Amino acid sequence: MISFDADAHRFNLRAAAVVLNGSQVLLHRLDGDAFWSFPGGRVDGGELASAAVVREMAEEIGESVVCGELLWVVENFFTYRGVGHHELGLYFRVTLPPDSRLLSALGPYMGVEGDAQLTFAWFERAALGGIDVRPSFVPMALAGPDIGFRHIVHRDEDAA
Repeated sequence: MISFDADAHRFNLRAAAVVLNGSQVLLHRLDGDAFWSFPGGRVDGGELASAAVVREMAEEIGESVVCGELLWVVENFFTYRGVGHHELGLYFRVTLPPDSRLLSALGPYMGVEGDAQLTFAWFERAALGGIDVRPSFVPMALAGPDIGFRHIVHRDEDAA
């Protein structure tokens, strides 16, 4: 995985899945965290970011997905568990297969990240301002009907 310490920050190359279902978006939360975020993870050396999204969705929740267009390139600066992070995030539109259990059953859905538990759930895009979502630009980015390519520089210095 592409993650290393440089100066006073941990650098990550992260690929994330933006999964929409009508007016809802799929988010996940790591056991012990108070906030929600897009599913995804760090890209491995020599791996396409789009392939990392497909791999992470299969590993974390057992879903075979189709990775579509790149929506956002995010330069993200935040602190997580006392460590400063400098992350380059590539956020892709992702489609679930028509027979996905995520589309046919009420959530939440359980997943795994290594030894830790993940909880996946659908949220109304219009209500995201009322929950703790990281990065915090997400509610605004998903507010409009047209979600297109953007480059975003974001700082969340108060992350858990």
